[in-house]
Formats: sequence, C-alpha cells, structure tokens
Amino acid sequence: MQQQAAEWLVELQSADVADETRQRWQQWRDAHSDHAHAWQRIEAFGERLQGLSSPLAHAALTQPKTAGRRRAVKTLAIMLFAGSTTWLVGREAPIDQWTADRRTGVGERTRITLDDGTQLQLNAETAINIEYTETQRLVRLVRGELLVVTAPDPLVTRSGSRPFLIETAHGKMRALGTRFLVQQRDDQQGHSLVAVYEGAVEVRPGHVETPRIVRDGQQTSFSQDRFEEIEEADDNAIAWTDGMLVVRDMPLGAFLQALGPHRRGYLGCDATVANLKVTGTYPLADTDKILDMLRKTLPVDIRFVTRYWVKVEPTRT
Repeated sequence: MQQQAAEWLVELQSADVADETRQRWQQWRDAHSDHAHAWQRIEAFGERLQGLSSPLAHAALTQPKTAGRRRAVKTLAIMLFAGSTTWLVGREAPIDQWTADRRTGVGERTRITLDDGTQLQLNAETAINIEYTETQRLVRLVRGELLVVTAPDPLVTRSGSRPFLIETAHGKMRALGTRFLVQQRDDQQGHSLVAVYEGAVEVRPGHVETPRIVRDGQQTSFSQDRFEEIEEADDNAIAWTDGMLVVRDMPLGAFLQALGPHRRGYLGCDATVANLKVTGTYPLADTDKILDMLRKTLPVDIRFVTRYWVKVEPTRT
C-alpha cells in the first residue's frame, strides 16, 4: 500500500501529468480506506517533502516499469513510511525546534520582550533559545528569521555591560545598539543573512578570525567560512512584521520559498517557471488569494492535488 502511494506521488509530480492520471489516482485513493490512510500519511509530511528532491526526482526521471524506477519508488516509500521518524530527526532536526525556548508554527508570528527590554519579532516557522548569564545576553536562532530591537543592558558591572549576541549555525552577531534582521531559513543553503536598519552589527562567522561591521542600511550573507559582499539593506524584507510580503522582481521560486512558512503543506514550483519575476504587495493572511494573484499576473497555473499539496506550473496551451 505504501509503495502504491509513493508511486502515485511520483506520477502526480510529473510536469505533464494528464487529467486522466489524476482521475485514476482519485479512484485508487477512494477505492479503499487503506489507500486513503496511506495518502493522508504522505500529506502529513507534505511540508517536508521538498527535502526529498533527490529520491523524488530520481523516481520521476526513471522510465516506468524498470528496475531503476522500482528501486527509487521503494526508497521513497521507506523514507515516507518505515523510515519517517529517522529521516525527520536526522534531516530536518525537528527536535531542536520543538524543544526551543520559543517558536512559531506555520503562518504564526509573535512578538517577545526579553528581561532586559530587548524586543524580538519572530516570523513564521522560527525557533530560538534564550540564554542570559552574568557575562552575556545570547539568543540562538535555531531556524527561521527574527527582527531584533536591542535595549541597554540593565545589569552593568565593573567590566561594563553584557554584549547582546545572536548565534546561528554559521556564526555570531554582536549588536552595537541597533535594529536588525537575522535569517536562517534553510541550513542546507549554508549561510545566514543579517540586515541592519539602525545602528550597527559586528558579524563573526564561525571559521573566520576577523569580524566585519555591518552598518545602518547594509546587509550581508555569510557562511562559516566566508562573507558575501555587503549590499544595500532591503526594507521590504521586514514587511512580514506587518503581515505583508512585499517584493520587487523576485524570482518566482524564491517568492514561493518565502511564502512557504505561511502556508500549510507542500508548495512546489516547476523549474521552467522558477525564474519568472514577481512584483507586488501580498497580504499573508490569505495565501490562496496570493496564489490566485500569481495565476492572474503570470503565465502559470496553480495545480491543487489536494488542499495541502500545491504546485505552480507553466500555463497549459
């Protein structure tokens, strides 16, 4: 049953899937309660299936009814069913996120005031740990993005005030009296981003000896080993704090990635339309409306396999 569900998943991910194929899938799903339960299992992991690009792509590109296709589908079924717990822990590290001091879920944003008066705004799907000691004020960003407005340290000793630090998987940032954004949406991309809107931030990647100062109106990305070029800070990047997604000439693939934390389920993008440019102001409260706006303004179709399984594809001719 699980392998049949995985096979249907591969079929439905095909770029040229026919209406007849969708009808046959629906007939299979509705034919028995076990089929429906197996498909519900796939839907339950819909948000994480983007991380399965390798086995999913391998299965989709392999010719049907071949040994290679059968092996690929079997691997996919094992990852989705028998091996799902190991995969989720080892690949996505949800335990770190679920046990974090503060976290937000899909479509959820929150505002936090720390003991020293520092204000944090957490975007959707963000997790942080907070560690205040006698020598430092530290916030560890496990995943996601947050906007920080620092406050003066009320605990000043002979050695001075405690530094305020943000730590990601790629390094540490020391606030120098400031308002700034930090993003670590996907560890596999190998970098974090910091954008400064007031004051300055000292950035020190994990394996770089010399830090860099990012000043008001600037932003940069960094990995553990290097800095990217300093650029002008994007004011639109913090529009989510007002419940909006504001973009100008953003590639569609990147736009959907930014929208993903605000919508439950799988939100995919066909590679042939991923570089189409998106411009506009979009209210995050209604992601269905955003997808409809994309369909009306770009040469794309929105394919709803289910409510929680959506893919943006080129318009059919």
